[in-house]
Amino acid sequence: MKKYLLLIVMSILLLSACGGFQIGGGSEEPASTETDNASGDTADSGSEASGSGEKITLDFWTFWGSEQRRPIVDQIIEDFNNSQEEIEVQHTYVPWGDIWTKNLAAIAAGDPPDVIINDINTVKLRAQEGQMEPLTEFVDEEVQNRFYDQMAEATMVDGEMYALPFNTDTQILFYNKDLFEEAGLDPEDPPSTWAEMEEYAAALDVQEGESYETIGFYPLIGPGSDLWMLNALGENYIDEEGNVSIDTEPVHDTFNWILEQKNKYGENTITSINSQFENAQQDPFMAGNIAMMVQNANYYVQLRDFGQDLNFGVAPLPEKEEGNGHTSWGGGFVAEVPSGAKNPEASYQFIEFLTNHDTQLYWAENNFDLVANQEAAMAAAESEEFSEAGQEVYSLMVENMDNTLLTPQPLVAPDYASTINPTFESIISEDTTVEAGLEKAQSDLERIVENNR
Repeated sequence: MKKYLLLIVMSILLLSACGGFQIGGGSEEPASTETDNASGDTADSGSEASGSGEKITLDFWTFWGSEQRRPIVDQIIEDFNNSQEEIEVQHTYVPWGDIWTKNLAAIAAGDPPDVIINDINTVKLRAQEGQMEPLTEFVDEEVQNRFYDQMAEATMVDGEMYALPFNTDTQILFYNKDLFEEAGLDPEDPPSTWAEMEEYAAALDVQEGESYETIGFYPLIGPGSDLWMLNALGENYIDEEGNVSIDTEPVHDTFNWILEQKNKYGENTITSINSQFENAQQDPFMAGNIAMMVQNANYYVQLRDFGQDLNFGVAPLPEKEEGNGHTSWGGGFVAEVPSGAKNPEASYQFIEFLTNHDTQLYWAENNFDLVANQEAAMAAAESEEFSEAGQEVYSLMVENMDNTLLTPQPLVAPDYASTINPTFESIISEDTTVEAGLEKAQSDLERIVENNR
């Protein structure tokens, strides 16, 4: 019973992460880009090795059902099916809100999919709970070395590799070059520290009486406080061994800095700006109401499609202070074989194809995703499929992986974010002081770790 309660908790954690950036949750995959009328019913996998010459049929589950992504998935499957004669892959689209729970139910029923796309930061939890097949016996050195180090590490448990990384993301600074020029700032010289960011923001602010027509920068437009804690610490506030670094000077500095910016603009201004993001085709950055903001680098696609030739620049996240590091955060997805799949070796052959150079480059060029295959990502940065602006953004995405941390859920605190985030929100809303809130968060998280050891 305890095991199945943990499975339910894990499903809730994954679903709660869908609402936006959250360290400890899954990477962003906005529902608005992944919905269509396709059926989420599972296909009969029929995944049996046959000595009679019949093909092995694999059922591949994804949540990529949009008009943009689904044809790309189907083309990759067609290419794989045509590349050999032993395996036939079929695609089952399961909506983003259902795929995690349906996968767990299928595993429990003994009829799982053969391959599934799943969250990278919770691989270790699924491996611990026996929800996925280890792949180590199939993975050769060339395959293991395809990926960014932090992504490969996120798939490892006790020396076993449980999945192959598929794609990732990274948070970067977007800024309006025209507004920089109007404010007398060099549009080719974005801020590199928090202090510079404050100076630039003051120059970029346009105030009419008590109201702001343009705000230069507010830290919580785009990311949450988690990202700035990570940026200040250079690491997550809980490591895989359960060591907690919340009630510390860098984190105190982070919340005090955020509150200073909040009090400068006022809650009404911030609420008004945030509400404008409901219109993805003309958000406040595109409208010139905010001059700088941090977003997932994939935000470029919105600017490309709806930005009406907005003159923007991109840069790494400013560091807390010079020498502290431009630390950013990434999530992403993996291809894995659920526990009980009928032919793990055949499933692995398809997963290997999903992560090879050509497939990953095709995915990157058609979806503007940062792929996990390093060589394919570097090739995409120079792809003629992208405009000059697209190449600039993609190049920064690749370069920024040196500054990007993943935050795998620690086994000693699988549900830590849902416990700690309300306290962080209470600090931001000023219902709790920074000192009292961080002391409580530190104590609460240490208690979770102790109870799970």
